[in-house]
Amino acid sequence: MPTARDELGRKGEDEAARHLKSLGYRIVGRRERVLRGDIDIVAIDGRTVVFVEVRSRSDTAHGHPAETVGQTKQRRIAELAVAYIRRHRLEDQSVRIDVVAVTFPAEAAGQPTVEHYQNAFDSPW
Repeated sequence: MPTARDELGRKGEDEAARHLKSLGYRIVGRRERVLRGDIDIVAIDGRTVVFVEVRSRSDTAHGHPAETVGQTKQRRIAELAVAYIRRHRLEDQSVRIDVVAVTFPAEAAGQPTVEHYQNAFDSPW
């Protein structure tokens, strides 16, 4: 049974995918299972494979959603990306990691705020 947190995360990923598509990205995977983790979105931006971490919040009272991607999470995302690259034999491709932060307004009818951080942190390649 999905929790409220799961639902918020899924809504955030839907908003992030919509945003990326509006920029011309091609979504090639969502919730890609690699090792013992998930990559939220795998997309193609031109000739670059982009691994997208989506962070969603219902408000910013406890901080901005992007602030939740600390050093430990960054390392984990990079590990998952490397495993995905190896699995799909993409070693010769240009790669980057983006973060999309989605904040939902308190009123259900309001539009969420979507913030996209390209090349959000250093990666191992």
